[in-house]
Amino acid sequence: MQSPGSQALADAHAQLAEAIAFHEYDEGTHAMLKASRRELTVSIPLRRDDGTVEVLTGYRIQHNISRGPAKGGLRFSPDVNVDEVRALAMWMTWKCALLDVPYGGAKGGVAIDPRRYSSAELERVTRRYTTEILPIIGPQRDIPAPDIGTDERVMAWMMDTYSVSVGHTVPGVVTGKPLSLGGSLGRSSATSRGVVHVALAALESAGIEAVGATAVVQGFGKVGRDAARFLHQAGVRLVAVADQYGAVHVATGLDVELLCRHVDEHGTVVGFPGSTPLNGAEALELDVDLLVPAAVEGVLNGENARRIRARIVVEGANGPTTREADHILSEAGVVVVPDILANAGGVIVSYFEWVQSNQSFRWGLDEVESRLEERMRSGWTAVTDFAAHHGITLRAAATALAVQRVTEAHRLRGLYP
Repeated sequence: MQSPGSQALADAHAQLAEAIAFHEYDEGTHAMLKASRRELTVSIPLRRDDGTVEVLTGYRIQHNISRGPAKGGLRFSPDVNVDEVRALAMWMTWKCALLDVPYGGAKGGVAIDPRRYSSAELERVTRRYTTEILPIIGPQRDIPAPDIGTDERVMAWMMDTYSVSVGHTVPGVVTGKPLSLGGSLGRSSATSRGVVHVALAALESAGIEAVGATAVVQGFGKVGRDAARFLHQAGVRLVAVADQYGAVHVATGLDVELLCRHVDEHGTVVGFPGSTPLNGAEALELDVDLLVPAAVEGVLNGENARRIRARIVVEGANGPTTREADHILSEAGVVVVPDILANAGGVIVSYFEWVQSNQSFRWGLDEVESRLEERMRSGWTAVTDFAAHHGITLRAAATALAVQRVTEAHRLRGLYP
């Protein structure tokens, strides 16, 4: 059985191959777009608080830089492996191209469970990792951002480490920073807002009123928690939420603000008063209008896809739907809004933050959020129009559009030497 990372990379390669065939591009173009531009694997020796030393493994992979500097998150997770990072870097390339953000795709990761380490240990890991990848990052080279297991605090450590190494402060080397260090208003919730902009557009396109529509959110972390809040504010009835420990169900709709307080106190959605407990798999299979998988890769797969009863799936996570599941859901008439469109809000506002850092000028929250909505709505229109014109799925349309834009950049730049 393939590991989730290997499955994600196989899916990413298959999606690219379909786009290549759609455009009838040559094998040389296919080979260039499939290969990562740079891959760096580093060892990270860590002195634990008790004085012992262990060695962790980290990665930074730059898939493509034809349209601009590389851009992509950094995740701290015990499941990080090189194939997963390769897949995520490739998807980031397509995401940036699809939303017309002038970046290429990158991704980074350290194989570590951050819950088992102190804040001081995580800081040492971050600073050593940053030092090891220093030769290939920079505000015009590769700009990391937070992802699973990392946050604005980690970005502050990265920025400081890079800045100390070059002798002056460089706010633009990372995004997702604290506001006091040049972060952007609206960045922390940008991915979630983008997911909800697209989800509401998808409901509208399907003729489903947002007010009273039913939804399940799988994952209650960086993306899922705020997505649940924004859907609730839009009038969507959230009937179930799942996290890594379990799920809770209330047929009449969860009170999301009370659920957030419960999670803040207990660290999980499990045990929320007045709810019916479910396991994560059961939550995915509820009969609802909207399903938002917002955790990790491969949760919708060949094993459970035929039991998915949602009318619309909006991918808040990267790669939550395997290739096999994609075909099954398409045949069943389920609309799947792909990750490279649905969760692009984070990279859009990361781009806004980078622009603000480079200009030493801050935009207001209203400007950030209105520009984000404009980009997401424009992306939705471009993908749905392309899909309708060619009679293909939204994922195929999104990938084909993105690959077309990256290929155009390759051809305009030419091949050196």
